[in-house]
Amino acid sequence: MTLFLWLLLIAAMIATLVALVRGIVSFLQATEADLKGTGPSVAGLKSNKMMQARVFFQALAIVIVVLILLLSGRAS
Repeated sequence: MTLFLWLLLIAAMIATLVALVRGIVSFLQATEADLKGTGPSVAGLKSNKMMQARVFFQALAIVIVVLILLLSGRAS
């Protein structure tokens, strides 16, 4: 069970990193016209979506770490 949680933790950390990089790349692709235009741009919406995904994956990783610590505390 602990091995499964460790694998899930690694997957959550990789997903966090991927979402972070995709969000930053999308943010950097925003043009000046996008920034000065009215309403949200496509690049801005994508960047926001990726950052929300990053927060979700970080929260998931924290929950998995807590579960690993709880299980390792019971095994001792």
